[in-house]
Amino acid sequence: MVSALEYADVPTPIGTFRIVYRGDTVLVVDLLERGTEQVGAPPEARHRKGLGPQGSPPRQLSEYFRRQRQRFELRAEPADVSEFDRSVYDVLVKVPAGRTITYGELARKTGHGGAARAVGGAMHRNPVPIIIPCHRVVGDDGGLKGFGLGLWRKRWLLDREGAWPLRSRSVEGPRDRAQTTLDRVAVVAG
Repeated sequence: MVSALEYADVPTPIGTFRIVYRGDTVLVVDLLERGTEQVGAPPEARHRKGLGPQGSPPRQLSEYFRRQRQRFELRAEPADVSEFDRSVYDVLVKVPAGRTITYGELARKTGHGGAARAVGGAMHRNPVPIIIPCHRVVGDDGGLKGFGLGLWRKRWLLDREGAWPLRSRSVEGPRDRAQTTLDRVAVVAG
């Protein structure tokens, strides 16, 4: 039996998110904020009031924001994405909370070394933010780069996961041995 297409609005400390899902498969996560471009819920989607049963996508998203969940037990299946974007998202969902990855590292891990800008484009087009954790992607210098939901939200999400201020927690570690990270500053100061 195919589950009905549903959507629910999940209030969080950084805004209300509309999540569109079928069963445990999430199609869209939209920030409901004036001036923010939204994908919207399909007309056939049924509005679910409340968070739904244990394990439902809206409940898992709410648990994430209440620090009751680090990992989602959901499938992200954004519609109408390119094969390239899907390959990037498939690798990105494996980056755990508390870690970051650079655009360049993500490009290399998807077999597209040198395509860091294209990875940035995939992050910009990500219709399922937070669940496909584009906030965990940082610049090669370890700095925060663009984020469609606002850089302050990116910083907030990384802080919530224990990765902010940025430390040398990149999946592959700092690229440049001379790169100053908070971990190194703490050792020198300590």
